[in-house]
Amino acid sequence: MAQSTAVNLTRIGEAGRSGKEVRSDLRVVLEPRSSGGLQLELVSRVAPYYGDAIRTQALAVLRELGVEHARVVIEDNGALPFVISARIEAAARRAGLPSERRALPERIGQPKPSAKDRLRRSRMYLPGAEPKYFINAALYEPDAIIFDLEDAVHPGEKDSARLLVRNALRAVDFGSVERMVRVNQLPLGLEDLQEIVPEAPDVIILPKIETAEQILETDRVVSEILQRSGVERPVWLLVTLESALGVENAFSIATASDRICALSIGLEDYTADLGVIKTAEGQESLYARMRLVNAAKAAGIQASDSVYADVGDLEGFARWAEQSHALGFDGMGCVHPSQIAIVHRAFSPSQAEIDKALRIVDAFQEAQAKGVGVVSLGSKMIDAPVVTRALKLVQRARMMGLIPNQAAQPGEVK
Repeated sequence: MAQSTAVNLTRIGEAGRSGKEVRSDLRVVLEPRSSGGLQLELVSRVAPYYGDAIRTQALAVLRELGVEHARVVIEDNGALPFVISARIEAAARRAGLPSERRALPERIGQPKPSAKDRLRRSRMYLPGAEPKYFINAALYEPDAIIFDLEDAVHPGEKDSARLLVRNALRAVDFGSVERMVRVNQLPLGLEDLQEIVPEAPDVIILPKIETAEQILETDRVVSEILQRSGVERPVWLLVTLESALGVENAFSIATASDRICALSIGLEDYTADLGVIKTAEGQESLYARMRLVNAAKAAGIQASDSVYADVGDLEGFARWAEQSHALGFDGMGCVHPSQIAIVHRAFSPSQAEIDKALRIVDAFQEAQAKGVGVVSLGSKMIDAPVVTRALKLVQRARMMGLIPNQAAQPGEVK
């Protein structure tokens, strides 16, 4: 340790943020030294209440990282313990101290594993470098939250953000909300996987995928990390297509791995690749969206639409969400909590649709019980595709809690 530290005595590591507008974060400045032990300086508005606890944790983290001699300055703005650990570890690594050591917060009980076909109407993005958004994200009741390590994180903060997200997966209870992490475009995303996958997120989102070979490489790496880490729960892949080539290869990508639970599309990059302007009507991307839906359904997985970036245009957003549902998408991304309820309404069947589907299911069940091959509803004969569509609608409505538990299960006889 002494030799490794001595090599980097002139290198100072900094991580995190501080200032009047900063919440739930801290700034750490770590200067390695050759002797003198650990000198810790703390500036915090809550020092009279939590100063001793912050100092105790900081010293414990430094020792866990193998830091024996250093001057450490912490400017705290209400950071929680998992954030403190992540920022100190990032500063230590940036100071050139050994990166193979980690300061992991205590792991809380993990939620129930996600089913591959679980409900994914809304996915709310959270900037991976902003811990202030993490704690209350589940209160808005999205179906999933996305810790974004890609577009939402400055290139110079990628290393620090992945530690922050890693710690959040261990230490924050998100209830029944699915936990997704969007890693960076490959090959940088492979570095994210090394920190993220051992914490068993429910879904890894892969951006800007263009070939099945990229999926095969990612699947191999994920499998190796899970085996090495002893994780025995599924980690699914949600693949985002953001180029003309990616769209053209949609089906081969969708079927490249059994881990893939959904395809999504990134329209900002896709329209840039085409060299066209992205419009509110979306005619320029209709082909790509329909091709993605068709490929996803042919592969037996979900299809998820792009985000609608204009958070001030809720009426336009509602129209887009309704159109997405009509095209066959199962959900879409959200960039603001105000969009979540709108998405849930758009992707939920109406009561009239539910009632009609239940009547069709009842007629189907009655025919099955009687051994009759023909299904009729009143004076109308019901074709098999209509029954299939009704069964899917009832199943989806049940997942949304729109049908009471005592109602018949799809395909079952009451």
